[in-house]
Amino acid sequence: MGRQAEANAFVPLPMREGVSPSYLWLQDGPWTHLLPFLVENFPLVSEASWRARLARGEVVDGQGRALRADSRYQRGMRIWYYRELEAETPIPFTHTVLHEDAHLLVVDKPHFLPTIPTGRFLHETLLVRLKKATGNPDLVPIHRLDRETAGVVIFSTNRTTRGIYQSMFQQRVIGKEYEALAPLMAERSFPFTYRSRLDIGDKFFVMKEVAGAPNAESEIDLIETRGGLGRYRLLPHTGRQHQLRVHMAALGAPILNDAFYPVALPCKGDDVSAPLQLLARAVRFTDPLTGAPRCFTSARRLDWPAA
Repeated sequence: MGRQAEANAFVPLPMREGVSPSYLWLQDGPWTHLLPFLVENFPLVSEASWRARLARGEVVDGQGRALRADSRYQRGMRIWYYRELEAETPIPFTHTVLHEDAHLLVVDKPHFLPTIPTGRFLHETLLVRLKKATGNPDLVPIHRLDRETAGVVIFSTNRTTRGIYQSMFQQRVIGKEYEALAPLMAERSFPFTYRSRLDIGDKFFVMKEVAGAPNAESEIDLIETRGGLGRYRLLPHTGRQHQLRVHMAALGAPILNDAFYPVALPCKGDDVSAPLQLLARAVRFTDPLTGAPRCFTSARRLDWPAA
């Protein structure tokens, strides 16, 4: 429900152990005091936990003034607080820094590590780990990878130039290259381009192909074969959610260990034994500040099944 701190706004709480404070605008509602609102709107957080946070001064208004359990509920007020999880399963994989300068931090992300805090992940996310390691509260990913996907992720380290780099992704002048392991495609000539229209699926966390003008385009090439599997080079020319995973499944070659496509399987929870064999191999672009070509490449390798 809350949002992460905005980089260009005054933030009345400091970053804590890599976690930037979240904020929430109070809307119309029946509450007269703050505590009942918090308890009702955050059902996964106990009343005792909110009372403790309020007593420690960890919930404040836009001017940084500590709020209390009996503080009046005021429509239009912005409150700030820290997101907390009572329990979080450690993710036993580490990232590697590929490049760092005054504007960018480029990281090689492992499988299973979320890019940003979401759901049951907070400290076990790439963003929080990096903030904790660098002490930089202004770190922001300028693109993202799914938790299941490994490879190159680029972060902005400097709020003054962030928009310039973000615009490259918005204008699609970034070259992104992926690799995947999947079954061989019979009677296909490579490379080829596949297009379809993607929309939100029957379950909120998956996508599906629908009738209509294509809004997703992927270039697919076969670069190695072993037995009945191939290693594919995938070039997404658009950036739809799960685009490569949906396209490969639609072609009859679902990516190895994909738990969503072609059929969404029961949640594996904290099982990390079978990573999705999809890797963001490289990101290429012309640096908008210097005009120099930039290319960042993952050093990770996909795991062929044992013969």
